[in-house]
Amino acid sequence: MDSAETAAAEGPAPHEIAFLRGGRRAALTVAVLTLRLSGSVGPGRGGTSRTRRPLDDAGAGLPALTRAVHASLLHRPADPRQLLVREAVALPLIDLRYELTVAGPVPVLLPGRTRSGRRAPRALRAGYPLPGSRRGLSPEDRLLVVALYGDRALTTLMPRFAREGGLAGRRGKATGRKRGYGQSWGSGGGLSCGAA
Repeated sequence: MDSAETAAAEGPAPHEIAFLRGGRRAALTVAVLTLRLSGSVGPGRGGTSRTRRPLDDAGAGLPALTRAVHASLLHRPADPRQLLVREAVALPLIDLRYELTVAGPVPVLLPGRTRSGRRAPRALRAGYPLPGSRRGLSPEDRLLVVALYGDRALTTLMPRFAREGGLAGRRGKATGRKRGYGQSWGSGGGLSCGAA
């Protein structure tokens, strides 16, 4: 695979891959990271993310989830748990699950993923190994790697923002990954649309 752009043109977008791999929180991580890479979001106080500037005209082309996260952060900084329960962010996550359900990888009634939903990230990981550093990676490549590998990639590629923006671990502190969970921020609690 030559680049994340090629993968995105041929398959699911990074936030969709993240949802299939790790559910709502993983998709939210990719949305926040998209905004960070564009310079629209930065770390706030106490392990939160905050808006640094409005979206430009290119923001109209961003996924609905990413635009919703930006709009929510315009009102006040938030950590990932706070963002997940804000209605403005929760609704695009429900829509994302619905879109993936209609497309086939997410079962309609049961939380979790279908075989095809598990195959998509696994197939991409086979052709796109976890890099040891961010050197030479485009922003699109970074998004794809984080979508595929979660916290391991995030703390390798953007350790400072992962920590200060509250994306890795709880309250910005990195936590160990539990075996069998690909979800960002540990295995967490509460509802997890699409988590294994």
